Amino acid sequence: MFLLWLILLLTSAFFAFTFALYLVFFYSPNKNQNDDRRLARVSQIPVRRGQILKMIDEVRKIPYETVEILSRDDFVLRGRYMEQTPGAPVCICFHGYRGTPNRDLYGPIRILRRMGFNLLLVEHRAHCSSESNTITMGVKERFDCLDWTEYAQYRFGREVPVLLVGVSMGATAVMMASEFAFPDSVKGIIADCPFTSAKDIVFYRAQQLHLLPRSATLFTEAAARIYGGFSLYGPNAIESVKRTRLPILLIHGESDYAVPSYMSEQIHNANREQIELHLFPRAGHALSYLLDPDRYEACYRSYIRRVLKDQVPKPMKIRLK
Repeated sequence: MFLLWLILLLTSAFFAFTFALYLVFFYSPNKNQNDDRRLARVSQIPVRRGQILKMIDEVRKIPYETVEILSRDDFVLRGRYMEQTPGAPVCICFHGYRGTPNRDLYGPIRILRRMGFNLLLVEHRAHCSSESNTITMGVKERFDCLDWTEYAQYRFGREVPVLLVGVSMGATAVMMASEFAFPDSVKGIIADCPFTSAKDIVFYRAQQLHLLPRSATLFTEAAARIYGGFSLYGPNAIESVKRTRLPILLIHGESDYAVPSYMSEQIHNANREQIELHLFPRAGHALSYLLDPDRYEACYRSYIRRVLKDQVPKPMKIRLK
């Protein structure tokens, strides 16, 4: 009888602990998660809080059309389509973990609108108005990336060029999706501060929190499988980019303590022919644009000129110095 009670106690403790890990890492939405003006508490943000909020508020004023698709596992996913010029190239943009399009993408949105692009801002599964309650760290979001490109080709046609832009987890999702056979209209990928895999980022976070990384990863894997229906040991951005046919612009801040820049270096080293990497000194997580907007925009413009060639939007040609 004692042994039976001990087994029941340990089993209950296991399920309680793994469920707690699921709530911490993967359950969505968290409190204030979908608030555009809720900024992360990192050292580089407080002194620039006013500047960041001003840019976020500028984005919030842009009119948009709500669009939606059905994911492969039957969740309604929504996005915000911002059109400037009918027939112009389209950028499909993906925000970060527990983020929002307006909060995470204010820099790329400003740059790309100045360059004349039409924008489709995706609301990840389990974020904003999209369905689901589980964030899968890019594992299932990578298929959502593919589905959004198919939507874009269906709506805008094969002749309209499409670029994929991602920040943080959104960057990871497009990196993991880079091996897919995208529609021919997809011409390239821009990724800012991706992590290499769900397993790697959980392991790294466990080290930061002074936990036993291997044990933490194993228990978190159990939480992901039992309550989220996915595995941390799934796709890996490093392996995915080895098989990509698309040119990739990779950006990362060297003072990023949320997602270390060596992860982007590992992704870059996996396929140097297709990937160009730009590291930004002193920039924290997803803050490269904030610290050096001129260089950040120059990276975008140079890459897009190379990838789209004569298909760049006309406003971009006018604004080139």
